[in-house]
This record gives sequence, structure tokens and C-alpha cells, in this order.
Amino acid sequence: MCVRPGIPRPRSGGVRSPYDGPTGAIRVTIQHRAAKTRLALIRSAAEDFAERGYRSSTLEAITRRAGVSTGALHFHFENKAALATAVQDAAQQVLARIVADSRSGDDGALQRLTDASQELAARMRVDVVLRAGFRLGWEDGRRDSDGLHRMWQECVTALMGAAQSEGALAADVRAEEAVLTIVAATTGFEALSQEDPVWISHSTFTGFWRLLLPSLACPEALDGLDPAGRQQTRGGTAG
Repeated sequence: MCVRPGIPRPRSGGVRSPYDGPTGAIRVTIQHRAAKTRLALIRSAAEDFAERGYRSSTLEAITRRAGVSTGALHFHFENKAALATAVQDAAQQVLARIVADSRSGDDGALQRLTDASQELAARMRVDVVLRAGFRLGWEDGRRDSDGLHRMWQECVTALMGAAQSEGALAADVRAEEAVLTIVAATTGFEALSQEDPVWISHSTFTGFWRLLLPSLACPEALDGLDPAGRQQTRGGTAG
């Protein structure tokens, strides 16, 4: 094939990649920087929301934490509400992985529920985005901001239903009542941890399950349950 001097030869098939050549490399670099800036803004917003709450947080403080200009912030997010939504979306992705893991495994549903709550607490100890997402769900004036709490309640409901189907619950236990207790306690620990992180410590959640499991499980199921959780969830400090 005759190719005129100075004209790059097309790739096989005759179609050039938009990332070929110096211009394409610059485009990739710009996209990479934009993605890093967006992630930095989400994390900085999460830190500010977790520390001060949605109402008290300001875009000025968030951009200062992220080390970016106000113009850069508005390139990615229209306003503070859009930033809060992005934080909650990122937090829901973390929780979705915990929920997905709880649906499978060789253990019974009660053990998987215990493990899921321990994993949730462990993630909250180290993941400021997850903590901020839950806090935003409690904030006044945040319409439709309870997605994390709803997702967790649905997870607990499904696992308690599975435990009932397995015959693992004590005869006098009503699954729907147990769901309310578990969701209220575990999300309540998260709310209290805003003032004292001991509320989401491994020992706090283990103590909760050590107290609750004997009331939930039938004797045959109780013998095989570990309130500390079977997964590696004991580490992690608030961060």
C-alpha cells in the first residue's frame, strides 16, 4: 500500500484508535487527572460530611481539603447536593459488596448475618465514604437519602427469612420483629460512633451478637454460631 509521507499508517482494518499518537496520549492524561480530581472531591466531601454534617459543610472547605479550585469542583459537581449524592452512591457500592458476600457461603443464614454486620462495622472503621454515606441518611432535609439504611434492612430481612426457612430460629422468635431489633441496633451503633468510635468496634458488635444470638437461634443452631464472625473483620481503625 502506498502511503504519503507524513501520514500515519492506519491500524489493521483501516480504523485508527482515538488514543493513537501524541493527541491521544494527552487525552488519556486529561481523563486520568479528571478522574483523580473527582475521586479526591468525593473523599474530601465525605470527610467533611462525616465530621460536620451536611448542613455545616461548605464547598470552600471541601475544595480546600481536596486541594483543587472551585472551578474544578463545579466542572464535576453542580452543587453540594450533587456531591452528597456522589458520596452516597460510592458508599452504596461498598455496602452492595458486603450484601452480595452475605448471600453465599457454606454457613447458615444466622452466621452469615453476623459476619455481614461485623464486615459492615469493619468497613465503617476504615472507610470515611461509607461512614459519611450513613450519616447523610440521617440528615434532616436530605430527601431520598436513606438508600444505605434501606439496603441494609433488606439484607437483614433476607437473611432472617433464610434462617427461618432453615429452621434455625427459636420457636418463639418472629423474624420481622428480630429484623427491627437488628437494624435499629446496628445502624444505631453507627450513629453513636460519630461521637465515640468504640460503638463500631469489633468488641461492641461481638457483644451485641453474644447477647442476641441465644434469644434468636434454636439450641441446635446456636452451638455452631460465632458472635465474633467467621471472616477476617477484626482489624481497622477509624480513618
